Amino acid sequence: MSTSSGTWHPASWRDRVAAQQPSWPDELALKYVEQRLSQLPPLVFAGEARSLTQSLGKVAAGKAFLLQAGDCAESFAESDADHLRDKLKVILQMAVALTYASGVPVIKLGRIAGQFAKPRSSDTETIDGVSLPSFRGHMVNDETFNAEARTPDPERLVQSYHHAASTLNLLRAFTMGGFADLRQVHAWNLEFVASSSAGQRYEQVAAEIDRALSFMAACGIDLDAEPSFHQVNFYTSHEALILPYEEALTRQDSLTGDFYDCSAHQLWIGDRTRQVDGAHVEFLSGVKNPLGIKVGPSADIDEVLTILGKLDPSLTPGRISIITRYGAEKIRAMLPDLIDAIDASGHPVVWVCDPCHGNTITSSSGHKTRRFSDVMAEIAGFFEVHRAKGTWPGGVHIELTGDDVTECLGGVEEILESDLHQRYTTTCDPRLNARQSLDLAFEISQLLRANA
Repeated sequence: MSTSSGTWHPASWRDRVAAQQPSWPDELALKYVEQRLSQLPPLVFAGEARSLTQSLGKVAAGKAFLLQAGDCAESFAESDADHLRDKLKVILQMAVALTYASGVPVIKLGRIAGQFAKPRSSDTETIDGVSLPSFRGHMVNDETFNAEARTPDPERLVQSYHHAASTLNLLRAFTMGGFADLRQVHAWNLEFVASSSAGQRYEQVAAEIDRALSFMAACGIDLDAEPSFHQVNFYTSHEALILPYEEALTRQDSLTGDFYDCSAHQLWIGDRTRQVDGAHVEFLSGVKNPLGIKVGPSADIDEVLTILGKLDPSLTPGRISIITRYGAEKIRAMLPDLIDAIDASGHPVVWVCDPCHGNTITSSSGHKTRRFSDVMAEIAGFFEVHRAKGTWPGGVHIELTGDDVTECLGGVEEILESDLHQRYTTTCDPRLNARQSLDLAFEISQLLRANA
């Protein structure tokens, strides 16, 4: 694949300006880590990434829906089996509700097994007159506010790889080993969710699924012989932020000769790394993974079109997801022009709504938070605009956790500002808890039915 700099290779990004990179104190230590990573097995495989592209192509054609969900920034401390199981339960519950309502397949894509780094608006953070490097996620440094913890450490890249590997092993065991069996649909209801209105509504859907499965079995259909009842395809994604890590995990596929970034099935470019001639666009232009582009109010439409041309010159369905993050107040005004421009360009993109990042506020207590009502309002605006344009609102991109946290305001089981301090555990941005996530899925279900 060729780019404006000539023949692409995994290190060609190094000739460009790379935004949002840590100031590594020891370049030799970084090079040593890169070499070690390059010799480790891939975390995912090229064939899996191609399968995701094909599935996303169905989303682009209006024949499937994408649920992309997971932590804002994964924590090394929460990569154990219990945390992952509970997060997966929420995503499976949401997918069941969305599938039941829409009648189309729901592609499940986690912000999981690699979302260990975060961009920051400032390189430094100051507390009580002391300035230290900003926390950039556990791939780079630690959130503890002292000089040692905040110093970027390249060994954390290797730790990220091993945490991602163990997470992927657990995900494959859960999704292929019986946990995701549709006959276990009741078991996905977390204990603290089950008594809520969303949990009770979910149980009604689960009971109807039970009756449908019993009916099929009574008709002589061999449910045991149908793999789709017993396992699910679950893909992983993260922002391709720390480029030495992404380069080190790029492999050339033995079947096609194409390069794939084998750190995840899908990678995305963030709102702060979307420079047309920047290192991130250069790097991702040469890997064959499906890609996402975050687009917020600061995005220039002509620049987005130029990036699309660089990343998807062959107009491949499912290659590119446009992940909009305008905020509830701006989506109805800004999204229509973007849809018109991309539609005219001929790029068969997947349209995805990120209703979280454009709606972050600071509470009176100083906590970063989001209002459930704002999150839902942006999704409603997203559907409304696509309905008016005759285009398919292809998916949502949600920050959530399976834990009973108090980080986002509102929801049916309302969280108040005075509640935020009780269980506020995120290492970065606020996440919807399981009750709020399931509430959201049922609200989206109504929009999907109206859009049908």
